[in-house]
Amino acid sequence: MSVIKAIGLDYGSKTVGVAVTDAIGLTAVSLEIIRREKEGHLRRTCARIEEIIAGRGIDTIVVGLPLNMDGSEGERAKKAREFADMLYRRTGIEPVMVDERLTTVEADELMRLTGNHKGDRKAHIDSMAAAVILEDYLNSRKQFNTADDVKKL
Repeated sequence: MSVIKAIGLDYGSKTVGVAVTDAIGLTAVSLEIIRREKEGHLRRTCARIEEIIAGRGIDTIVVGLPLNMDGSEGERAKKAREFADMLYRRTGIEPVMVDERLTTVEADELMRLTGNHKGDRKAHIDSMAAAVILEDYLNSRKQFNTADDVKKL
């Protein structure tokens, strides 16, 4: 089983939450939030993501896809796909899109359960949502066919 070095991204209109896999590629760790003044101003955002990818040897990009509750794609999903396409052109790594419905709610609940105050949660919610998105991706890859597969870990 090879180690996955992945970055998870929660794309928003003025922020991108960032998470990465831990040293052994098993869990997602909240890293930072990249902020910008306007939605279309992505040069610095992409440059920072490229720095993280290069510095950590990232081989997988996971981008949250904000689907509507009925599973359809709206304007936010279109923007997330455009962002993912931009990253692909810049890095050569084809992003994996992951359904991010309710990840912000889940991230807020996780932070509340760990004792973070409401102000702290608001300041870190986007990077925690990125960690939930990345964790969902990692969990989708964990498929054990037999008990022997579990023993190999």
